[in-house]
Amino acid sequence: MTAELVRGQNHPLSQARLEIRVSAGKPIVAGATLSDEHGKIHGVEWVAHPGTPTLPGLEVSRQAAADHRLAVDLGAVPEAVHRVSVLLALPSGAGGPARFGAVAAPFLAVTGLDGTEIASYTITGLEAESAVVALELYRRQGAWKVRAVGQGYAGGLAELLADQGLPQAHQLAGGINEAVAQGLARSVQAPRTPDADRSRQAAAPALGPDQTGSPYGPQGAPEPRQGFTSGQPDPSAVTQPATPGADGPIDYSHPRRQNAAPPPPPPTAPPAQPGQPARPVAGDATGWSMEERLYNQVWGMFEDLARTMAAYRSAVDFADSRMEKELDQVLSDPRSRIGGQGDAARETARAKHTQLVDQARTVLDRDLAQLTAEADVVEPALPAAFARWDNPAWHAYRVPMEIPMALRLGDLHLPECAQLRIPMLVRLPLERGLWIDSGRAGSLDGSFTDSHDLRRLAMDTAVAHAARLLAVYPAGEFTVHVIDPAGSGAQALAPLVQTGMLAAPPAIGAAGVSDVLARLTQRVDLVQMAVRAGAADSLPPGLDTSEQLLIVNDFPHGFDDRAVTQLRYLADEGPAVGVHLMMVADREEAAGYGPLLDPLWRSLMRLTPVPDDHLADPWVGHAWTYEPCLVPHGSQVLQQVLTQVAMARTKHR
Repeated sequence: MTAELVRGQNHPLSQARLEIRVSAGKPIVAGATLSDEHGKIHGVEWVAHPGTPTLPGLEVSRQAAADHRLAVDLGAVPEAVHRVSVLLALPSGAGGPARFGAVAAPFLAVTGLDGTEIASYTITGLEAESAVVALELYRRQGAWKVRAVGQGYAGGLAELLADQGLPQAHQLAGGINEAVAQGLARSVQAPRTPDADRSRQAAAPALGPDQTGSPYGPQGAPEPRQGFTSGQPDPSAVTQPATPGADGPIDYSHPRRQNAAPPPPPPTAPPAQPGQPARPVAGDATGWSMEERLYNQVWGMFEDLARTMAAYRSAVDFADSRMEKELDQVLSDPRSRIGGQGDAARETARAKHTQLVDQARTVLDRDLAQLTAEADVVEPALPAAFARWDNPAWHAYRVPMEIPMALRLGDLHLPECAQLRIPMLVRLPLERGLWIDSGRAGSLDGSFTDSHDLRRLAMDTAVAHAARLLAVYPAGEFTVHVIDPAGSGAQALAPLVQTGMLAAPPAIGAAGVSDVLARLTQRVDLVQMAVRAGAADSLPPGLDTSEQLLIVNDFPHGFDDRAVTQLRYLADEGPAVGVHLMMVADREEAAGYGPLLDPLWRSLMRLTPVPDDHLADPWVGHAWTYEPCLVPHGSQVLQQVLTQVAMARTKHR
């Protein structure tokens, strides 16, 4: 039976290997500290945080997220450690709430490896605090216990760490915030869903029936999802979204969708036989339309793969650490040097290691097979906005009448299963600008080493993304501008220029750069003033109200200090009023501006024209290999799509 703790209450722990699940409703930072019997931290090496996520017997998430899973192996923590404190903090400078009083009460659950909940704690009574010691696991007379703490700090992580006796508290707090900012910049944005009250949801079993007792680590196996293994969605998970606090965003979601769950997908395949995995079906997810069901299904596959791979990697890490510990014990025991005892002990340790790794691989292969089968039926069913350029959906393309939910920007995969590709979908309208990095000297496979070829491919990638955006918007509702100061992107831009997709010819020279930036900056100012004044009808009659995309090639060539300031302004303020930025640039070439442009790069989603493992998922922070959606060599599909868009625009006018 689960012990529901209140502040100050403790509960015995009968297991050494635990998982601590955190739900907060908003992205928070989760960390942990190791301290001695007096509650003092001996140094920064005793603090687990996104910049240093792994310590002996402890692993935390690598980035800020609304849900976390911390792995604890109490048998592996050093003997000098008498207390493990779980810390929660709000990320600074991320645009979110600045105090816990503006978010839902954080909920923590201590579970075993099989998902059985041991103790839970809801942290109530927080107001101005931005960091809190949530729980502590502590030794008492040779046994471990968990205590609900709930001690908040208005001074944030620096004050919290200083209170635990860490001399470098302020420096470490700054380093943690920097690591979180970098993690947010490289993270694929999670799908937008209404915030649900998870504080009273029971923890779902983390392992399947054939995984009981497996040495799974920080993230556990995938949460049950319809169409994946044997799990079913929990209908109670769809609830009223939390009322936003003073520092929280306004919820503009449709009120009808707050009062009821979406209708379940219609059954389109016969049920699986007992004991067999569910047969994959395209659109086998909740949603109000087939497009929404496919979108949710793709994100479910993404999360399932992230979590099942985290479980596998954690199991392998545990097997490695266990074997090393057993081998160290053998080497430190003088008796093992007599006869064959040492050799036998080493063989036993290696056999246990092989058994654990094989068991984890068996579970991983099962899950990968199910996900691969699901991907095989989902990919052909995707609409054009979600599909690759070689999908037949583009050959049957028609200009849409409304904006789709999302757009595909490429594929994501992990090294253990490179053949399983997950579509990278981002919601529309774009919430962040895009940065096509033309500065990498090579790729993961070493196929691109020439900088000129890489710059050309970067522009081809930018044009392919721009063409997708033009194609998925209704006629006349998306406008593209181009700044190409030296004219180096003329060849790649030819499809857009020849079909008349640009609002004006590409701007060249310093004068062209200044003119385009001045017009778009003025548009942002006008729309912002109209929105703030509640007078959207007062905009000038000639103002183009469509979504705007500015493609900037070869930055910083042709940009003076004023132009750089305007560009940063567009990156920060533009997305909220329909002005989006797509940079094709080498960050090193802009190094002359110093740290001035660091916020610009972080505000953009970095994409690469060649495969690169720079993106992270929003759940466990794996390094995913990204591959852009490029038009197949020799294909005319891009020209055909842009021609149809041009014809529709002519009729629209």
